Amino acid sequence: MDLRAHQADIESGVARSLTEDIGSGDITAQLIPAENQAKARVISRERAIIAGTAWVDEVFRQLDPTVSVVWRVSDGQWVRPNQTLFELSGSARSLLTGERAALNFLQTLSGTATRCRHYADMVAGTNVKLLDTRKTLPGMRIAQKYAVSVGGCFNHRVGLYDAFLIKENHIMACGGIFQAVEQAHLIAPGKPVEVEVETVEQMKEAISAGTDIIMLDNFSPAEMSDAVDLGRQLSDERNTSPVYFEASGGITNATLLDYARTGVDYISIGALTKDTTAIDLSMRLQD
Repeated sequence: MDLRAHQADIESGVARSLTEDIGSGDITAQLIPAENQAKARVISRERAIIAGTAWVDEVFRQLDPTVSVVWRVSDGQWVRPNQTLFELSGSARSLLTGERAALNFLQTLSGTATRCRHYADMVAGTNVKLLDTRKTLPGMRIAQKYAVSVGGCFNHRVGLYDAFLIKENHIMACGGIFQAVEQAHLIAPGKPVEVEVETVEQMKEAISAGTDIIMLDNFSPAEMSDAVDLGRQLSDERNTSPVYFEASGGITNATLLDYARTGVDYISIGALTKDTTAIDLSMRLQD
């Protein structure tokens, strides 16, 4: 993900974070004389993939642009316990006021990236791409999807606006798969159209309707392998653009590799973002 296209989101997310934390003012930081200067370093307490440096930089840019932030690592880099991630120098008040907002972003996004790298490593050697979902932390959609890409996985649609994902309730409300897909092509020509199916018959119908991607929901690995083989055959017979296949639903660490070997193009996993465990980080002022 190219963060230059999302700078406004970074700025607004950081602004919200600072507002909710500082409120009317950091009364504890006011214990420190305003003229006091300080240096600090932030270390990792555990092995992790780093993600979120742009958010840390933005925290101190908004809070106090005179603070110097010097990175010793970069996004996508593995770090070890007790390794220095970055160093700060400037107003002691500013360093302490910005500490929590900055570390919240860095530890959360690094946790997401580290989890994604774990999953990506599990399917290394296969051709499948692991996709995130919209199951992200509120207000952290772009940030977490960036961290997913840093960790070696891939982004599904960003939101409800950039691709169609037609599920059971949409199909029911539209009157059927054909009707839903037809309407999607009329509403937003060129936008990807994906249909979630629960049976092979639904898959056949979705392919005939002109679907771009088939989400095979809650198929066993054996059922999915058979469905993909049949689906590719039907796609070839359609003689238009190829149909891609995505596995979803109930996929665990124990079954992930089995699904990756079924021939699907994608596997979507909500746990990449919704089950994030923050990385343990620590900031210490230096003498």
